[in-house]
Amino acid sequence: MKIFPFLLLFFCSLVFNQKVNGQGDTITTTQFIKDGETIISSDGTFELGFFSPGDTSANRYVGIWYKKISVITPVWIANRVAPVTNKSGVLKVIQSGLVVLVNDTNATVWSTNSSTTVQNPVAQLLDTGNFVVRDADDPNPENFIWQSFDYPTDTLIASMKLGKDLVTGFERHLSSWRSNDDPAPGEYTYHCDPTGYPQDLMRKGPNVIYRAGPWNGLRWSGAPNMVNNSITSFGLIMNDREIYYKYELVNKSVINTLVIKPNGNTMRMIWIEKTQGWVNYHSADADDCDTYKLCGAYGTCNILSDPLCQCLDKFEPKHPYDWNRADWSSGCVRKRSLNCTGDGFLMYSGVKLPDTRNSWFNKTMTLEECRAVCLRNCSCMGYTNLDIRNGGSGCLLWIGELVDIRQLSQSGQDIYIRMSASDIGSAGSKGKKAVVLAVLLPLLVALILLGLGVGLILYKRKRREDLVLTTKRRLGGHSNKNDDSNQNHHEDFELPLFDLFILTKATDNFSFENKIGEGGFGQVYKGVLEGGQEVAVKRLSETSKQGLNEFKNEVNCIAKLQHRNLVKLLGCCIQSEEKMLVYEYLPYKSLDLYIFDEERSALLDWPKRFNIISGIARGLMYLHQDSRLRIIHRDLKASNVLLDIEMIPKISDFGMARSFGGDETGANTRRVVGTYGYMSPEYAVDGIFSVKSDVFSFGVLVLEIVSGKKNRRFVHPDHHLNLLGHAWMLHKEGRQLELVDSNMVDSCYVSEVLRSIHVGLLCVQQNPEDRPNMSTVIMMLSNESILPPPKHPGFFTERNVKDTEFSWSTQTPSSINEVTITLLNAR
Repeated sequence: MKIFPFLLLFFCSLVFNQKVNGQGDTITTTQFIKDGETIISSDGTFELGFFSPGDTSANRYVGIWYKKISVITPVWIANRVAPVTNKSGVLKVIQSGLVVLVNDTNATVWSTNSSTTVQNPVAQLLDTGNFVVRDADDPNPENFIWQSFDYPTDTLIASMKLGKDLVTGFERHLSSWRSNDDPAPGEYTYHCDPTGYPQDLMRKGPNVIYRAGPWNGLRWSGAPNMVNNSITSFGLIMNDREIYYKYELVNKSVINTLVIKPNGNTMRMIWIEKTQGWVNYHSADADDCDTYKLCGAYGTCNILSDPLCQCLDKFEPKHPYDWNRADWSSGCVRKRSLNCTGDGFLMYSGVKLPDTRNSWFNKTMTLEECRAVCLRNCSCMGYTNLDIRNGGSGCLLWIGELVDIRQLSQSGQDIYIRMSASDIGSAGSKGKKAVVLAVLLPLLVALILLGLGVGLILYKRKRREDLVLTTKRRLGGHSNKNDDSNQNHHEDFELPLFDLFILTKATDNFSFENKIGEGGFGQVYKGVLEGGQEVAVKRLSETSKQGLNEFKNEVNCIAKLQHRNLVKLLGCCIQSEEKMLVYEYLPYKSLDLYIFDEERSALLDWPKRFNIISGIARGLMYLHQDSRLRIIHRDLKASNVLLDIEMIPKISDFGMARSFGGDETGANTRRVVGTYGYMSPEYAVDGIFSVKSDVFSFGVLVLEIVSGKKNRRFVHPDHHLNLLGHAWMLHKEGRQLELVDSNMVDSCYVSEVLRSIHVGLLCVQQNPEDRPNMSTVIMMLSNESILPPPKHPGFFTERNVKDTEFSWSTQTPSSINEVTITLLNAR
C-alpha cells in the first residue's frame, strides 16, 4: 500500500503534462507551457505555442495558429519584437494577473500590460482565437482583464476588431512583418480610420498609399466586391464609445483571414483543404487605380482608359504640361471658378467616393437637407447619402478638395459636386445675361462663317458620303467561303474614313524610308498627318493570304475596343484596290525586336518585363470578359505586342480574332490560323479554340519574356526540348532561375520571376480546363498566394532537328519565317 501514493502522484503528473501539452486550453499560476508544448482551444480550431518563422530564423516566438492547417500560419504573435534566442522559453501566468514569457535566466522577455490585479488569474485560448486573461472566480466569463484581440499583428480574423476606442484613444490596427523571417512590425499598417467619416486605409510609414473608401451601409465604397456572402458577413460599428470594422464567418467551416504582407500587399485569404494551400480571393490594392490620390484633386482614375487619369467633367488639368506627360499629381481645377452665393451641384455617378478624412456626417438628414447644409458652407465641395440602403439616407459632405476618386465599372456611387452657376444652368439674372451674351456672340460669328463656307462644306460632305457608301458596300459584299465564322452579315461601324490621297501624302507615297514593318497582312508605314499626328498605316498587299474578310474582321473587332493595353485603331481606307488600316504610331515597335535581340534585350530590365507581362494580361482579360463582345485573339505572339514610348504593351493585329456574345467562350473551325509555337494543342490539331487558346499563347509569351528565347528556335546542348519543355524540366528540378535571361539577372526580383515562370507553366498546360482564365492570371501575378502545381505543358516533347529549324515530332512542319499561317484541316 505504500506504493499507492507514488502511483497516484505519477498518474496526476501524466494527466497534468497531457493537459498542457496540446489538450487543455488554459494556463494558470501552477500550469505553464514550455517550448514544444501547446494549448488548444476547446473546439480544436486554434493552437498556441512556440514557433520559428520562415525557413532560416532560429528565433522562437509565442504565437497562435490554426490547429487543422498543415503549415503553421501564425495569426497572432506575443513577442514579435523580443524573440527568445533558443528553446528555453516558458509562458506562464503570475499571481498579479500578468502573462509573462521568460527565458533560461528567468528574465522577462514579454508580458501583458494589464493594470488590474486579480486573486485567481487564468489565461485561456478561446474558440475565436482570442487569448484572454480573466479572473477564474468571476461569474462573467467574458469579463477580460487583457485579450490578444486588442493587439493584432498582421492578420485580422473573424470577430477581431479593427478601429479605435473613442474614450481612451486606443487603436487596433494591423502591421506587416518586417520580412518573411522577422515578425517585428514592418513599414506597412492597415487601419479603420475614424477621422471624419470612417474608412479603411493602408499606410506606408506615415503616408497613405491605399484607401478602401467610406462605409456606405453595405461595404467600403471602393471595394464593391467585399459584400456579405455565404461565407462572410462584414460590418462597421459606430457608437459613442468606439468605431470599428470586423467580419464574422457565416460558414464556420471556412478558414478566412485578412493579412498584410511584408511588401504591403493586403489580401483576404481562404484556406482550401483539397489543395492544402491558401488562395487569395481579394486584394486591397488590386490595380493601379487603387494607388492613393494617383490622379490628384478632382481627377478620376479608370483602369480601362488610356491614360488612366482623366479630369471630371467640367474640370481641366491644373498644370496641362505635367498632365500630358503622365504626371497627374497636381490634379484638376474647375473650368469656371466658384463664387459661393450662386453655386449649385452636379451629380457624378459610378464613382468611388473621395477621401473622407475632411468630412462631416449626419445619420438622420435627408439628401435635400444635406444639400442645403453644404450649399450654405462655402468650403463644402460635395455631398451624398451616408447609407445607400433602402433608397439612401443620411448626409455625408466634404470640406475642401475632393481627392482619390476612381470610376468603378459596377457598384459605384453618386456624388454631388459643387459647381459654378454657369456650369449647371442655374445662374441669377446677371449670370443669365452673361450666358446669353456668351452664346449669341459666337453664334453670329459662326453664321457668317457658315454662309461663306457652305459650298465647301457641302462638297466635302458629299465626298465623304460617297466614301462611306463605297466602304460599307465593299465591307458588306464579300465573304470567305473557307471561313466558318458566320459573320458575313453587314455591320455598320463608327470609324473615321481616311482619303487615299491623305494617306499617300502622309507616308510620302509609301516610301521605303517610311516602312516600319511587314507581316502576313502586308506592309506597315509610318505617316505624319497634316496636323502633325504620327500614325502607322497598315496596307493590305495584293499577294497577302489575308483578304477583305480579315480586314473587315479587324475593323469590326478593334473599332469597338478601348483599353490602354490594346493598340488604337484610328480609321481605315478602302479606295480603288487599296485596303488600309490607320493606327496610333508606337515608336518602340514590337516586343520581339527587344526580347530576342542580344543588344536590345539589355534595355528591358525585370521591372519593365514584369510590367509588360502584366499589361498583356490586362489587355487579354479585357478582350475575354470586359469588352462589349468576348474577343478571342487567336494570334497572340511577341511580334503582335507593340510598345509605346513608356514601354506599355499594346496588343495588335486582330485580323484573325473572333468575337462572341452571351455566354459563348469558344468554337470549332476548319480554318486554323495562327503561328506555330504559340498555338495551343487543341487548336492546332483539332481546330478547337476558346479563351483558353489565348491563355496558352500568353503562357508561351511569358516564358519567352523571362528567358529572352523563342519557343520554336530554342536550342539546348543537353536535349532537344523546346522552351516549354526546358522550363517544365527546370521547374520539376527546382532550377527555375536557370531560365532567366542573363541580361536581367541583376535587376530581377526573385519572387516575381519565380511566380511569373510558375504562372506561365500553368497557362501552357496540355488540358485547356487546367489553364487559369486571365482574371485569375492577373490575381496570381499581383499577389503572393500559394499557386497550384502545374501539370505537363502541351507541345513540349523532343523534336527532330534540321539545321536551325525545328518541328514537333507529332506536328506538321511550320513555315520558316514564322509569319501568321493558315491551315485547312480535313474534318
